[in-house]
Amino acid sequence: MLNILKENYFFAVVRGRDENDAKEIARYAIKGGIRNIEITFSTPNAPQVIHDLSNEFIGCEDVVIGAGTVMDADLAKQAIDAGAQFLVSPHFCKSIQEVATLNHRLYFPGCATATEVVRAMEAGCPIIKVFPGGLVGPSFIKDIHGPIPQVELMPSGGVSVKNVAAWKQAGACAVGIGSALAARVSEDGYESVTEIAKEFVKAIGE
Repeated sequence: MLNILKENYFFAVVRGRDENDAKEIARYAIKGGIRNIEITFSTPNAPQVIHDLSNEFIGCEDVVIGAGTVMDADLAKQAIDAGAQFLVSPHFCKSIQEVATLNHRLYFPGCATATEVVRAMEAGCPIIKVFPGGLVGPSFIKDIHGPIPQVELMPSGGVSVKNVAAWKQAGACAVGIGSALAARVSEDGYESVTEIAKEFVKAIGE
């Protein structure tokens, strides 16, 4: 699972206005080549969305549905019961990691300092989310990799088509893409999510 997530590279961080909005953003992101789908708990009825998408893409081995904005162990349990294969939070929470380990799921906590990164690594988190990515910038990864070269880092927040290549060059093992994916939905419909997803994929290819 970890290898699939890293090979997919992009995580669509989906914050839907409602259940249908979240599902449509996810579907059109997948069409554009983004296969890791993170349904945040800021989405209304997020567990139902995770459940429905997990069933919808059950035959697609490279499409992975997970949960984001998992703030505590209770939400972690809800996400896993709904079918989430990975958990993401804006902070490190030991009890979330314990729930993830007990249920054989992956947990990626948000960290923004060397101390937080090491604490999450010691707890067994295989990927550390660099959050907020827009605040620390790609140089953060290079700086952390100096003393801790083995850590896998994934920026989220502030990742754009213009800077995604810089994040990859800095050593990011994956990137989370949030509001940028759905930026044109209100004007151009959900097809715009597919086009923006393709732009991200192309930026890495170049």
